[in-house]
Amino acid sequence: MIGFRLAAQRPPDPERITDTVVMRFEHIYEVDPNLMTEHTPQQSFPAWDTLRIVDSRWEHLAWMHDHFADSVVSGEELLREIEGEEGEEA
Repeated sequence: MIGFRLAAQRPPDPERITDTVVMRFEHIYEVDPNLMTEHTPQQSFPAWDTLRIVDSRWEHLAWMHDHFADSVVSGEELLREIEGEEGEEA
C-alpha cells in the first residue's frame, strides 16, 4: 500500500487575490474555500493531489488542441486584434 501523511502534505496557506479568490500555488487560483463551505462541505486535499490535477488539466488541454483545433490563438493575439478593430472604428 502506498500512503502519505496528510499533515506532511498540507498545502501552503492561501494568499488572498480578491474577495472571492485565493492562491495557494503559483498560477493556481481557487474560489475561497470559506465561501464554498456555505454551500458544500470541503474535504482536505494533499498538496501533491492538487498539483496532479492541475498537470492533468494541461495534458487534457494539449490533447484537445491536438485532436480538435486547427490552430491555437493566444490571448495576447486576440487582444491585439480587438484593439486593432477599435482603432479602425475611431
